[in-house]
Parts: sequence; structure tokens; C-alpha cells
Amino acid sequence: MPEAVIVSALRTPIGTARKGTLRDTTAFDLAHHVVGAVAADLEADRIDDVILGEGRYGGGVLARHAAVTAGLTSAPGLAQNRHCAAGMSAVQTAAANIRAGMDELVIAGGVNSESTAPRARFRVGPDEWIDPWVSPSHPDRPDAPAMDMSITVGWNTAVRAGLTRDDMDRWALRSHRNAIAAIDAGLFKDEIIAVETPHGLFDTDEHPRRDTSLERLASLKVLHPEIDGFSITAGNASGANDGAAALAIASERLGLPALGYIRGWASVGVDPAFTGLASIEAITKAVRRAGISLASVRLIEINEAFAAVPLAAIRALDLDPEIVNYSGSGCSLGHPVAATGARMIVTLVHELRRRGGGFGIAAMCAGGGMGSATVIEVPAV
Repeated sequence: MPEAVIVSALRTPIGTARKGTLRDTTAFDLAHHVVGAVAADLEADRIDDVILGEGRYGGGVLARHAAVTAGLTSAPGLAQNRHCAAGMSAVQTAAANIRAGMDELVIAGGVNSESTAPRARFRVGPDEWIDPWVSPSHPDRPDAPAMDMSITVGWNTAVRAGLTRDDMDRWALRSHRNAIAAIDAGLFKDEIIAVETPHGLFDTDEHPRRDTSLERLASLKVLHPEIDGFSITAGNASGANDGAAALAIASERLGLPALGYIRGWASVGVDPAFTGLASIEAITKAVRRAGISLASVRLIEINEAFAAVPLAAIRALDLDPEIVNYSGSGCSLGHPVAATGARMIVTLVHELRRRGGGFGIAAMCAGGGMGSATVIEVPAV
């Protein structure tokens, strides 16, 4: 069975939805930009497929559109959707196809344009429509509202893990500080490709806040004051964001220089009320499948859909907080939903290379009671 080798890993800067620099840059544009950049040093006719996670963008196949605009006309395209884990699932699918010997070179990742996403309508009667309409991630329940992740993911996770408002605000502040420190130190320089937009060249993540503080976070109103003790705010939740990320994944048989290897992965389902805890099960399962121990993992990315999610995983798995979200995550960098899973793997690859190699895990929960995790290994450099 050939190994799945990461030979390129790039992403766009992350924009703030509807008011940021990418507000007029479509998902088609973002996909074209990142796919073209990843494919730039590859033989176009050797690329077997382009797989991109997408969500809420009209039901087309952004990956094929990007393949054509990037000049990869012989590569088909596949749209993948596992809600928040869509981009990660695309990478896993590419690795599976390569390890199965069916493909040898695949571009995989995710793209998300919250700013330009089309609106859907749903017919509920002969002349009755719900407009706008969003497809529910699971059947609606009082304890797990399908359209309110602040309860289904944030609050339910905080209650189950015994997390306080202060715990989550402090983690969110850490996230912003880590992201700003990473930006200032140029840690994202090798992974980010600048995007030319109607508002100028965009080359730096714009969502992290330099001016935030624990006092400012503590002053924010909770999202559901009618719920006794509710502790979720806009400050300890992820942002609404735009962005794209992609990796070129090859069979080791091609002999291309390796940035890293995809060693294992897992996706899980849980009761939708416990969506925020799904990454815990996914990490455990992925580590077992990869044949390694958690103790051997050098860095971990756990998406901050809400600050409660990584905090709950740290407690449940007895993780060292210092190796988790070392350069920020959803609360600071933002959460461009369909792209985030691929973005985390891209960041892991580059940071592990800076640190001389080792194992890394990217993990996240996903709407509807799902979770996913991917284990990578970066060789010593």
C-alpha cells in the first residue's frame, strides 16, 4: 500500500465575512486561486482529481470549476460536504484513494465564502416558501437546536465538561494572542498565498483582534440570557469567515519531495446534543488507527467552533494545553467552515517543519453530531 505524501500545502488569508477584504471575492475565485497555486509546480496531466469541501454554495462542484479555470482540464472534480469537517474529509478521501492505489496525485482541500454564499428557498406548500432557507444538520430538538450551534455545540459542551464563562473567555483571549504573535513572527508566511481582491492585495489574516482583553471579553452579553447560567458569547465563539486551503497529495511511488505524510484518520458520529465532544472520540479513533500514542504527538489543532470544544478535549484526553492551537484557531483566526479542516492541516505541516518534524493531529467537531481527526507526520528536516 503506497503512502499518501503531502507535497504542497497552501491557504489564503482568512477574511471576516461580509465586511472583510474577501467580501466580494466568490468561492469560485478562492477555489481557482488556491488550486492554481498548489498545482503550479505539478505536471497538470498527472493530477488525477481535485476534491474540495464546500457548503451552502448552491450545490455545484466548485472543485471541477477550479480545475478548469486553473487549466487542469483532465482532472475531474468532487464536491465533499461533512459540514465543518468538509475540507478535512476531502483530504482524507484523497489519501484513501492514493493508499488504495487508485490515484497517484490529487489536490484536496476546502473553500468557503460566507460573504457571497447564495440564498436557498424551500417549498413547503403549493405557493408557500421558506426564504431564506438553510438545510438543517440534524432533526431539530429542544436540547439540540439544528439552527443554533451556540446551544448545540457551545453551551452543551460547556455544561458537560464543567467549563465556566471565565475558562472560555481566557481560552479565547489566548487564541487571539497566539494568532497575533504568529502573524507578527511571520509564522504563516510559507503557507499563505496572497489574493488580489477588489479591495486590494490581501495577504494577512484579518480576523484576530489586537485590542481584545479579558475585560472586553467578559463584558460581552451572552447569546441566550433567558437560559440560566448561559456562558456562550460572540467572544468565545468562532467567527463567520471566508477562505480556502488546499494540499497536493501524492503516492510515494511518484518520488516527489515530501512535506509530510498522512498516517491515519477517523470520522465519528455522536448524539447531536454532544456535537462539541465529537472531536474527542475522533482523536482517540484516529490515533489508534495510525498506530501511535497521544504521548508521541507534538502538536494538535482542535478547531475552536467554540472555545468549549478544545477545552473539553484537553480535559478529557489530558492534553498539554501548550501544544494545542499554538497559533490561534476559530475564535481568533476564524472558521471558514468548509475550508477549516484543510487549513488546520496546512498550518500543522508548516509548523511541524519549523520544529524539526514529528506527529500532529488536526481535529474538529462538525454539525449534526459529527467529528473528524487526521494524523500527519512530518519528517525530520
